[in-house]
Amino acid sequence: MKLLALDTSTEACSVALQYNDQRLTLDEVCPQQHSKRILPMVQQLLSESGLVLNQLDGIVFGRGPGSFTGVRIGVGVTQGLAFGADLPVFGVSTLQAMAQAAVRLHQATQVIAAIDARMAEVYLGLYQQGADGLMQAVSDELARKPAELPAFSLQGDIWAVGTGLVTYRDAFSQWAAGQQLQISDQVLLPSAQDMLTLAMPAWQQQLFVAAEQAEPVYVRDEVTWQKLPGR
Repeated sequence: MKLLALDTSTEACSVALQYNDQRLTLDEVCPQQHSKRILPMVQQLLSESGLVLNQLDGIVFGRGPGSFTGVRIGVGVTQGLAFGADLPVFGVSTLQAMAQAAVRLHQATQVIAAIDARMAEVYLGLYQQGADGLMQAVSDELARKPAELPAFSLQGDIWAVGTGLVTYRDAFSQWAAGQQLQISDQVLLPSAQDMLTLAMPAWQQQLFVAAEQAEPVYVRDEVTWQKLPGR
C-alpha cells in the first residue's frame, strides 16, 4: 500500500507518505503560504522515497473543517495530483485526525478536538477510540461560540486537543468542570500522518473515490463579510 496524505486546512501545511512499512512526514506552520509550500513538500517526500506520483495507490486529504481558503487549496491540489496520475482519493476530518494524534502521543481513549475557527467560534468534535484503535466520532462536527458549547456525555479521562483549547482555555475548563480533562500542548493542529492512519482501513475497504468526488467539509456555511465604503 502506497498512500500520500496532505492537509492545508489550518495554519499547518502537512504531508505524509506511507509506502510498504515506512512512513515519511513533513509538518510546517506556514500561515498563508500553503499554495507555495504544499507541492514542494509533496515532491520532497516522493524524492526521499524514490517513488513517483503514478506509483501511488491513492491520495488522502484533510477535508476540513478549517480555514475556508486552506480547505479549498487542499482539495484542489489533491484533485490536480489525482487527475494527473489517475489515482483515487479519500477525505479525512481534521478534527478526527487530531483526536487520532492524541492516541499516538497520549494513548488517549476519549478526546475533545477543537480548532480555533476565528469569528469568536471553534470547530468542535468528540471522539472515542474503537476496538481497532481508531478514533470514532460520537458527536456531529460543530461550529460554536465558546460560551455556547453543547453538553457532552463523555466520562472518565478525556484529552482535549487543538488551537481552540489554547485560545479559549478558560471557557473549555468551565465547560468540562467536574470532568478529568487533560489539555494537550502537543496536539494543536492536524497532521497528515494521522490522516494516513485513519485512511488505511478505508483503502482496504475500497472506500476511496474518484478525484472529482473529493468534497470539502466546512461545517460553518455562512461567513460575515464587511462591505467596503463606496462598494
